[in-house]
Amino acid sequence: MGTETKNAPPITVDDVELGVLDEMLSFFIRSLSIVVSRDLDEKLGDLEVAKGTGKVSTLLLVDRHPGIRPSVIAQIIMRDRSAMGRLVDLMEGQGLLRREISAEDSRAQELYITPKGAEVAQQVRAIVGPQSEAFFSDLTLKEQRVVIDALRKVYRRKAGFTS
Repeated sequence: MGTETKNAPPITVDDVELGVLDEMLSFFIRSLSIVVSRDLDEKLGDLEVAKGTGKVSTLLLVDRHPGIRPSVIAQIIMRDRSAMGRLVDLMEGQGLLRREISAEDSRAQELYITPKGAEVAQQVRAIVGPQSEAFFSDLTLKEQRVVIDALRKVYRRKAGFTS
């Protein structure tokens, strides 16, 4: 290991032994995250929420929970405050959502979907189910359920959900 041989044939993907990487859950999650995000972006096409992280989640959360605060979304999608602020600025600029000052706390903002945002959210919901099914089609439905249940369990603990 680690010694180089002159004139050795090029190494191809099929030649590579992953070693310890083949047992690292984080390696597979990170790698699949990149690939599944690219696939989803391709399916989303020219929709404003394609390409980038957090836009789809933010749009769907605001659509489902009118008045949700950016800080709550930030915790759910695991973004820091400044990143969340930039994301809200971008999406507001795209006409997907709007901010209002909370009637209960003038220091807090609430987010609301715009008509354009609601339309995009509807388009996204029509895309994400079939995209997920097609992407993970080499798993049985039972295997998909096991994977998502396990990931959900870890995610909810790490995101700070109490129930």
